[in-house]
Amino acid sequence: MSPPPPPPLGRARRKDAPVLSPSLDDAQLVTAAAALTQGRWTEVRSLLAGTGADWDLRGHRLTVLGASPASAHWARDWQLAEPDSGDAATLLACALVHLALAGKGSIETAADACKAAAVLLPEDPTPWLGALILARRTGTVDEREQAFDQIRARHPDHHHAHHLMTACLAELQQGDRDDPLHQVYDFAAWAAEQAPADSPLAVLPVIAHAERYRVLAAHGLEPADPAACGHWATRRARQAMKAAFDWWLEWEGEGHPRSKVDLNFLAHAKFYEGRMAEAAALFHRIGTHVTPEPWSYAERDALKAFKAARAAALGAT
Repeated sequence: MSPPPPPPLGRARRKDAPVLSPSLDDAQLVTAAAALTQGRWTEVRSLLAGTGADWDLRGHRLTVLGASPASAHWARDWQLAEPDSGDAATLLACALVHLALAGKGSIETAADACKAAAVLLPEDPTPWLGALILARRTGTVDEREQAFDQIRARHPDHHHAHHLMTACLAELQQGDRDDPLHQVYDFAAWAAEQAPADSPLAVLPVIAHAERYRVLAAHGLEPADPAACGHWATRRARQAMKAAFDWWLEWEGEGHPRSKVDLNFLAHAKFYEGRMAEAAALFHRIGTHVTPEPWSYAERDALKAFKAARAAALGAT
């Protein structure tokens, strides 16, 4: 069975136009992903070999590569050529997870592929990241916690895994209001405190507030328009935003593969807190790299919401 053709190139866009690209600012990943759509998995092999044991970068690259519609086909092709390749097995696992979540594959097959990749690469947290992505939507609380614990045992400050667990915990809703003592806030504060000083997990309390807004809005407990609610004006929220922004001003690690994710969350928070100068500084640093989360929360069009907030923030400074 032939793999699906690559998507059409579409119309050219301005170089400075915001765009939703899962690769973010990873130019090497963009190149490898394009090659994979044409079956050139050797370029992916080279990319992953160069990634080494940078677990955050490796996780980012493999989850993005696995999202391509043809990834499972080409990962199997790679496995036929190199049956013992842990990289091929992990790419296949990530691809099968995406297919399962899209309703185009078996959840059990995806889970088994994650386990098989973990056996081949026992030190690598990425197969367990695939398992956590799958368990977030289809698994039990125990399955999520097991995958998260396995990731932390291999990389205690794993960025993507902490974001996923924050989203999972935020979805625990009891009652008809937000609880200032909700466990997602405690989890985010704990993760930020135990992480090294230069870890972007310092921003996790901001992510927790955004994820709670998503859940509260979905339950009709907050307005669908973030500007119409007071979620960002509470004392706890303001403390979290200030601490995260102050940390960002001192941070020298913006080479982190998922730094644009944090910047989008922080810009979103600062904008809806009403701190336009700070939001504008963040929008400048984000550039064209828009992430769907949190701009899409409350069923909004992410790109339109980002553009409107950026225009308002830049126009106010």
